[in-house]
Amino acid sequence: MSKQKTLSSEVRAFLKFLWSEMKPRGKALTPFNVISVPIMIAGLVILVIRFTKGLGAVTNLSQDFPWGFWIGFDVVTGVAFAGGAYLITFVVYVMRVEKYHSIARVTVLNGLLAYIFYAGALVLDLGRPWNIINPIIGNSFGYNSVLFLVSWHFLLYMITEFIEFSPAVAEWLGWPKVRKFLHSLTLAAVIFGITLSTLHQSGLGALFLLAKSKIHPLWYTEFIPILFFVSSIFAGLSMVIFEGTISHRVFKDRLEPGAHESFNKIIFGLAKGAAISMFVYYFFKALIFIHEGHWSMIRDAWGLWYLLEVVGLVLVPCFMFAYGVRHRSLGIIRTASVLTMLGIILNRLNISVIAFNWNAAVHYYPSWMEIVVTLMVISAEIWVFRWVVTRMPVFGPSREFAFTS
Repeated sequence: MSKQKTLSSEVRAFLKFLWSEMKPRGKALTPFNVISVPIMIAGLVILVIRFTKGLGAVTNLSQDFPWGFWIGFDVVTGVAFAGGAYLITFVVYVMRVEKYHSIARVTVLNGLLAYIFYAGALVLDLGRPWNIINPIIGNSFGYNSVLFLVSWHFLLYMITEFIEFSPAVAEWLGWPKVRKFLHSLTLAAVIFGITLSTLHQSGLGALFLLAKSKIHPLWYTEFIPILFFVSSIFAGLSMVIFEGTISHRVFKDRLEPGAHESFNKIIFGLAKGAAISMFVYYFFKALIFIHEGHWSMIRDAWGLWYLLEVVGLVLVPCFMFAYGVRHRSLGIIRTASVLTMLGIILNRLNISVIAFNWNAAVHYYPSWMEIVVTLMVISAEIWVFRWVVTRMPVFGPSREFAFTS
């Protein structure tokens, strides 16, 4: 009887702890809250219409353009920005570079949430959402298709990132034994996650190898998988710089003394990696351009659009990263990270949306409702990120919490 009472009291204490953690913290009327709440409400209303009346009621998708803004931005672009997780964990846990250990956990959290929200946004784009289970159960699904491979990569990588982040959850709950066990799985999870990342980052590009006749020649190449993988490196590093800069200002009360100065030093290492990977990417693009003889294609509007992407949003920020590292300029590096992110967005949208069926008589443009739903997904991700970092030991060291086992 005493054991049952003890167990019952522990359960009540645990539930009480969880309830207390669900309560809002901080100011309610912040600029982000005021902007994001109406967006999320509008997005939910649009989703109700989408799931009751179909995709045609809220999107401009058609048989000629079955993949639109939700795929091009939420998935193809969002997964590239999540690339920082596999890069930082590789450097910290495999290469043993302790300099970057302080940003490993928050980077993994960003990657995990990106996959949950952006890859999860696939459900919104499926005409029959319940068929999303097909790749898992093999129900009338092509086992040899690239999409089958990518879907399994997504699923396994989300599980892997959760394992990588799970020690923070155990610390939050005050479960030292569970935390010790989960921490022992970290290295194996990191190695498995790196393998999955190199495969599915390139696998996303492989999806477009089937659309040679539909993608503008300036963007189509059989090396799209390699370009997608290389670009995910500097996309992820730029996102770490951008997100880290904002987080260290918004959540400064969660940081250890000296963490801000330490992160500023880390930025220079991230910028160096971004500059090198961008130069490799640009070198590949230049070789492909010259080998394919595309000189005559840069004389029209498509050519100028291509040059804006490759020169203005790849080569220029590449030199800015290098200059910022050499002259220790954080401002230039942060500006370069923003330009790089814009370049990634433009490249992925060019391949999946803008330059897709480029010579069609009627082209696809996202409806305002598609854009609102995307903003809703981004806002919801930021809300969850904020909830996690204000409760779990993501930035700072481990500490004792209200509930302990």
